[in-house]
Amino acid sequence: MTDQTYCDRLVQDTPFLTGQGRLSEQQVDRIILQLNRYYPQILTNKEAEKFRNPKASLRVRLCDLLSHLQQRGERHCQEFYRALYIHAQPLHNHLPSRYTLRPMSFLAGLGLAAGLALLLYCCPPDPKVLPGTRRVLAFSPVIIDRHVSRYLLAFLADDLGGV
Repeated sequence: MTDQTYCDRLVQDTPFLTGQGRLSEQQVDRIILQLNRYYPQILTNKEAEKFRNPKASLRVRLCDLLSHLQQRGERHCQEFYRALYIHAQPLHNHLPSRYTLRPMSFLAGLGLAAGLALLLYCCPPDPKVLPGTRRVLAFSPVIIDRHVSRYLLAFLADDLGGV
């Protein structure tokens, strides 16, 4: 995991969230109402009325809400993400900040697979230890992510014939 805060994520996700057609007016209203009703310390009644004002465009209201939450702090941004998850889960799953976490896990798994393959390649052939190790490593792709398992299986494929 990265040390990215919810405020940092909100800064990164703001252009995506304010894009044309991302959030409907009903979804934004539900998010504002949740932040106001369940967490009145985050949005007061007066602030909620301001952000639900139908005279202003949806994009302006959303931009104002997001900048207001960023100024208020980490907890406010975290509660916004919770409300977004509840009321717009498909959109929440496609946020740009969520995609930055995925390559890190892939790179960590790839590093593990490369390290294990290098260990197998450079390890002196000890007849007592190496076959048992190869059996354990042969089943480890079941546990490791499917992208990494391809690489690990490629390194082990030549040596598994004798197991």
